[in-house]
Amino acid sequence: MIDPEANKENFRDSLGIVNQEGKRKWVYPKKPSGRFYNARTIFSVFLLIILFATPFIKLNGRPFLLLNIIDRNFILFGIPFGPHDFYIIVIAMIAVIVFIILFTVVFGRVFCGWACPQTVFLEMVFRKIEYFIEGNAGRQRQLNSEPWTKVKIFKKGFKHSIFFAISFIISNMLLAYIIGIDDLAKIISDPPYQHTAGLLAMFIFSGIFYWIFAFFREQACILVCPYGRLQGVLLDRDSIVIAYDHVRGEPRGKIRKNEVSEIKGDCIDCNLCVDVCPTGIDIRNGIQLECVNCTACIDACDEVMDKIKRPRGLIKYASVNSIEKQTKFHLTPRIISYSIVLLILITVLGILISSRTDYDINIFRTPGLLFQEQPDNKISNLYDLNIVNKTYNKMPVSLKLENLNGEIKVIGNPIYLKEQEIAVSKFMVILPKAELHRMSTPFIIDVYSNKMLLGKITSSFLGPVAIKDKK
Repeated sequence: MIDPEANKENFRDSLGIVNQEGKRKWVYPKKPSGRFYNARTIFSVFLLIILFATPFIKLNGRPFLLLNIIDRNFILFGIPFGPHDFYIIVIAMIAVIVFIILFTVVFGRVFCGWACPQTVFLEMVFRKIEYFIEGNAGRQRQLNSEPWTKVKIFKKGFKHSIFFAISFIISNMLLAYIIGIDDLAKIISDPPYQHTAGLLAMFIFSGIFYWIFAFFREQACILVCPYGRLQGVLLDRDSIVIAYDHVRGEPRGKIRKNEVSEIKGDCIDCNLCVDVCPTGIDIRNGIQLECVNCTACIDACDEVMDKIKRPRGLIKYASVNSIEKQTKFHLTPRIISYSIVLLILITVLGILISSRTDYDINIFRTPGLLFQEQPDNKISNLYDLNIVNKTYNKMPVSLKLENLNGEIKVIGNPIYLKEQEIAVSKFMVILPKAELHRMSTPFIIDVYSNKMLLGKITSSFLGPVAIKDKK
């Protein structure tokens, strides 16, 4: 005889989307409804408005948000960042990763169910369209099993045409975040032969999105996304996840009219929590990596509890310890540790951003040279100038000695800053010997663009005076 206790964890040996032959089991989730689903719908609309509106927002003629990975050009909330800000970007990315870890330790995979683009588009856009065209889960199964009639061809063709059109729009928005809305408009409006690479990228992304949302679907969350696998090492018994209250719900059993039993639990084994799950799992089996915390099972169970006149919350946001030991949420050593690390990273990031200037100016004496004799009893030193322009401004640059009576002579072309580029030049500082009272004379150079002071740089001038005094 098979021991049920020995096999109660067998569900973890296989995926709910794969049958015993190793083939994919297509998931037909029943259309959810309820307070959480309504809240997610409103929140998703808000996120979609932000997603599609942000590329059109500009500050000072530049995108509010630009993530040009190809050219390593980023604009975050109107502030431009380039390769010269690599250290800031790295620290920001580490801070985001630590925040995700901390958020997961406390709230589990709630991001996946409420804010992940994959879930938002699949559940709140594509599946809503599918429900509207093909009907609920049962009707979709029936339609897929039917022969290819005119009605089926029309419904499938209509659905997939809309799916590809939405995928095309999504790919355009993604491209707008990478190259900017103005460059995207040029790709769309100009003759195709002028932007072959851009159009090719657009259609490749459209095809990928269409395939994901029309066919791959929940497998992106289960098989591809690494975030779900992080749960195994990040979640603990105090993490707040979507959980089945087995203390209250077990033992399960069907109920009959006018039947009263103190032995049975509140779960009537209606299986609706499984029917609405977009990844095809049974939440009553416990925490599983396939669970994306979409709350569909909560709404389905609450509706059943209302009908049988029992309290809501058989499936709810809760931790394992809160269900088994009736404990309340408390700060654990892991939460405190991650919070301290995150606070340190945010502090460092805040200091770096607040101290960040629009221009980085560096002056170095040219290696291998000391000083040069010049006519009229003067001495010169040769310097290398390096100016990093972090802005989108184009401007001429001039140099002025502040504390010494001398002159600056730029070698070659005048210094000119281009947007988001590094200007490199050489110049000589020429001083009368009367200004030199020691071997190394400090001086200050003011760097101007027209009448705007870009910065003050301190350096030193080498001369022969100290050598004569030593003799």
